Amino acid sequence: MVDPIEFFGNHTFRMVFFGTTVIGLVAGALGSFAYLRKQSLISDVIAHSALPGALLAFLTAVVVLGVSGRNMLGLIVGAVTTGTLAALFANSIAARTKIRIDTAMAISLTVFFGAGMIVLRIIANGPFPGKGGIEDYLFGNASVITIADLATSTAVGALALILMLVFWKEFTLRTFDPVHSTVLGFRASVIDTLMFTTIVIAIVIGVQAVGVVLMIAVVVTPPAAARQWTSTLPGMVALSGAFGAIGSGVGAYLSIAVGNIPTGPVIVLTLFVIFLVSLLASPRRSVITTTLRRARARESLRRELLTETTDR
Repeated sequence: MVDPIEFFGNHTFRMVFFGTTVIGLVAGALGSFAYLRKQSLISDVIAHSALPGALLAFLTAVVVLGVSGRNMLGLIVGAVTTGTLAALFANSIAARTKIRIDTAMAISLTVFFGAGMIVLRIIANGPFPGKGGIEDYLFGNASVITIADLATSTAVGALALILMLVFWKEFTLRTFDPVHSTVLGFRASVIDTLMFTTIVIAIVIGVQAVGVVLMIAVVVTPPAAARQWTSTLPGMVALSGAFGAIGSGVGAYLSIAVGNIPTGPVIVLTLFVIFLVSLLASPRRSVITTTLRRARARESLRRELLTETTDR
C-alpha cells in the first residue's frame, strides 16, 4: 500500500494523478451535452474513431516529416480530426436518411475503428521508429504520461472548456430546442461541429491514459451521476466535471496505491461507485426517494378513497 506522501513524492505517480484528473474534469463537463442530447453513444463513436486519426498522425510524422511520431499535440490533432468526422458522419446519416441515430452511430464506429485496426497492424508490422507501445491507445497506459503530455492535455482541454463557455447559449439552445435555435438563425451544422469538436477533444486527451475501449465511461458516467443531484444545466456541467475529476483522481491513486492494477478500469469502477451512490442517495431523484414518494402517494390516495367511501 502506497501512502499519500510517497505517492505525491513520486514523479510518475504525480503525472498519472494530475493527468487523469484533468481528463476526468474536461470529459465530465463536456460529456453533459452528449448526455442531454441523448447521444451518449457518440462518445464511444468518437473514442474508437480517434484511433485511426492518432495512428495516421504518427505515420505522417515518422514517414513524411521524419520527426518523432509520439508528439502529443500531433496525435491530438489527428484524433480530433477523425473523431469529429465520425460524429458528423453519424449525424449526417441520421438527418438525411431514415436510419435511426443509434444505427448510424454504430455504422460510423465500426467503419472508423476498422480502419484504425488496419493502420495499427501496418504500424506493428512495419519498421517505424518509436512504434513501441502504440497499442496502448486501445486499452490505455497512464504511466506513460509525461510533463509535456500533461501540459498539452491541460492546454487543449482548457481550450475546449473555453469554447463551451463562449458558445454556451448556442450549445444550450441546440441541445434543448434545436428547432427554435434554427428559427433564431443559428446554423445547426456549425453549432454541431463546434459542440462535437469540444466533446472530441475531451475524449481524445484521455485515450492515451484510459484507452478507446473505456473512455466512454469517463464521458457518460459523470453526467449521469450529476443529473441525479441537479436540474439546471450550469449545475450539471459543474458537478459532472467535479465527479469526473474526483473519480479519475481517486481511481488513479487506488490503482497505484493498492497494487499493480491498470489505471483505466479502476477509474471506471470508481466513477461507477459515484454513480451508484448518486442513484441511491440523491435527495430528488434517488431510487429510495422515488420509492418513498410513490408509497406516500399511494397511501394518500388510499386514505382519500376510504374517506369518500365512509362519507357515502
